Amino acid sequence: MPDRSSSLDAVIIGAGHNGLVCACYLARAGLKVRVVERRAVIGGAAVTQEFAPGFRNSVAAYTVSLLQPKIIRDLRLHDHGLRVVERPFANFLPLPDGDSFQVGPDLASTQRELARFSTRDAARLPDYYAMVEGVAAVLRDLVLKTPPNVGGGLRDLGRALSLGFDLKHLDMPSRRDLLQFFTRSAGEILDDWFESAAVKGAFGFDAVVGNFASPYAAGSGYVLLHHAFGEVNGRRGSWGHAIGGMGAITTALALEARSHGVEIVTNAAVSKVLSKNGRASGIVLADGSEVAARAVIGNLNPKLLYLDLVDAQDLEPDFVARMQGWRCASGAFRMNVALAELPDFTSRPGTTAQPHHSSGIIIGPSLAYLDRAWSDARAHGMSREPVIEILIPSTIDDSLAPPGQHVASLFCQQFDPVLPHGQTWDDRRDEAANLIIDTVTRHAPNFKRSLLATQILSPLDLEREFGLVGGDIFHGRLSLDQLFSARPVLGHADYRSPLKGLYLCGSGAHPGGGVTGAPGHNAAREILRDLGRALR
Repeated sequence: MPDRSSSLDAVIIGAGHNGLVCACYLARAGLKVRVVERRAVIGGAAVTQEFAPGFRNSVAAYTVSLLQPKIIRDLRLHDHGLRVVERPFANFLPLPDGDSFQVGPDLASTQRELARFSTRDAARLPDYYAMVEGVAAVLRDLVLKTPPNVGGGLRDLGRALSLGFDLKHLDMPSRRDLLQFFTRSAGEILDDWFESAAVKGAFGFDAVVGNFASPYAAGSGYVLLHHAFGEVNGRRGSWGHAIGGMGAITTALALEARSHGVEIVTNAAVSKVLSKNGRASGIVLADGSEVAARAVIGNLNPKLLYLDLVDAQDLEPDFVARMQGWRCASGAFRMNVALAELPDFTSRPGTTAQPHHSSGIIIGPSLAYLDRAWSDARAHGMSREPVIEILIPSTIDDSLAPPGQHVASLFCQQFDPVLPHGQTWDDRRDEAANLIIDTVTRHAPNFKRSLLATQILSPLDLEREFGLVGGDIFHGRLSLDQLFSARPVLGHADYRSPLKGLYLCGSGAHPGGGVTGAPGHNAAREILRDLGRALR
């Protein structure tokens, strides 16, 4: 029988960061909200867990930049214990010839480093940064706005006019820059700007993060730009670490939510979205119990929400067909490792903590390497020379590992979610993990022998554990046909679905993936508008 004793205004499926953000805003406006989570822990992919005795790490999502400052302020995350520290260097790239390239900590330092490879590139670097920031600033203003629905009513016309007004302030060179990021590949853009392979590899990495594609693929220019939206403690374009791991973010969100009366229930998988008279009316849990609510909000991949939980008769046939074609593939393979000592890089020797150990360490020295990794994965299921970003958060956060030892996150590309010849990732996960370890060891010879424990998450593991369909960290590719007014489909970019009372608040909605909180924030605004409350 339905649980009507609570008289819920809203029930949210999934206690990941966007679901918690949405719950906070709804509850702050006076609504009665319950969040139900399939797993035994809250946080979704932004969670910190012990993966070996004494070793804790951010299990899936692993770095901070895109989390919206407005959300941090509104939801008092610092008051709830969140503390984010900036990386001393942005990135460190060990190179095949035994040299290395370092980005950061500031423009002058990067210019001096880049001048070793190309004085021309060093001179052009300030203009490149200014160009990227100029375009990112425009799009950053759109992150917390609801996209206009194509073919919508007066409200959508107003949103479209507002967008046009925002873009009108751009001068013509900036408009041209904006156009190229949406129409050209990252590789083409970087080839036009620079001649050094190292700097193009460093910047090109952002174009393939969570993007199962070549840096020369159409749309990769936008993916590069997507990763330039963020900031850490007011410094734009920076990346940082949440002390205690990514779980510190969702723990702070849960504290804020509960302070406003939100009920968060774990081990509560949802089997169906209920409807009555053409409107969502609640959910059915896996144990058969029903929860009634005025609004049902999905913080999960659109495929899982609309194809698995909603009766097809409650949706338009064309909408169902579009969701069946929703593309999810980020080529990601994730590992967490416990280390007896820090990596001793050939290009930067030593196992005593140095600034490069606290940066994003990228094995991806050129656009050619990034391109080859993708083509390899297309042909063989995995790259024989994978792209790897290594973060060692224990160098700046001693809560994660025993004294003198360390934890590292390895975020790896390119690994095809669909393997050839009928194989599954259960068949090849250990092979891939060994390949990744050997790749790192070529640059840091002590890496393999320093391993104390490993946690391996293939694309299939990411899907089973966190609901990341195809291992897609963004809940859907950031391709041009799946962005802004087309995310997740034209006509439903405003967080509403064809079934009245059913909403989408996860990364499958605008502005897309990453630990931003923006979809949860924006969805709450639209839900409150429908339910007659103001977003406080």
